[in-house]
Formats: sequence, structure tokens, C-alpha cells
Amino acid sequence: MKSFRRILFATDFSPASARAFDEAISLAKTAGSELVIVHVHQPPSLFPTDVAVSPSVYEQVDRTLREGAEEGLAKLVTEASRRGLRAQSLLLTGFADQAIAEAAREREADLVVVGTHGRTGVRRFLLGSVASRVITAAPCPVMTVPAA
Repeated sequence: MKSFRRILFATDFSPASARAFDEAISLAKTAGSELVIVHVHQPPSLFPTDVAVSPSVYEQVDRTLREGAEEGLAKLVTEASRRGLRAQSLLLTGFADQAIAEAAREREADLVVVGTHGRTGVRRFLLGSVASRVITAAPCPVMTVPAA
């Protein structure tokens, strides 16, 4: 079995990600790997409405979302460290699948671990699957961990 020097764990802070985090921790402990914990921030979407949103309100919403993501990442890094791992966080912006694949490439990850929501049928067709797109774009193996 190939040894993993660096494992990239991608999270959206959902219950599916929580289960994948436990798997990433277990793998990293077994292999003595560094864990890079990644979240992809997507700026809030503005849909045309009858209500105009000022740039300052948009910036405040975006800043609040980004700060929440940074806090979530910090908690996961603390938990990984508490469990005896070397861990760091990385907050990215963009399309999740592309940003995760690029981070894996730049950080020379040996494995990407990502949770799946278990969507099927029309919901998967309409919402897509970040995990399936990461599998096709990542430069290394991708482990998907299904939601409970």
C-alpha cells in the first residue's frame, strides 16, 4: 500500500464532511501523514430581485461567511492537533471541485478525502456532485466517504 505523506481533506462543514473528517484523521494517524484541511468559500450569489443590495451589505455578508469558514477550519485543525496530527487549514475561493483539485496539485497531496451527501436521481442531476467532479480532476487518488 502506498504511503500518504500529505492528505488533503475537503470539508463543507456538513454531517457528511464530519464522517469524512474522522476517516481522514484515522488514515493520517495510521500513515503518519500531514493533514491539510480545505474549505472552498463561495461568495454569496446575488439573484436579480426587486431589492437592491448595496456593495457594503454584500461585502459584509461575504466577510461574515468567510469568517465563519475560518472559524470552522480552525476548530478542525485544533481537533486534528488534539488527536496528535500535524494539520493546517486552507481557505480557498472558487468552484469547489476545481479549487480542491488545484490545492491537491499545489500541495502535492497523495490523497484527497471528501464526504458525499448521497444524493441520487434528480437531486444529483440538478445539484451535481462535487465529489464526482473532484475524482475526475484531482491529480491523486480520491477517497469518498458516504454520509451516515
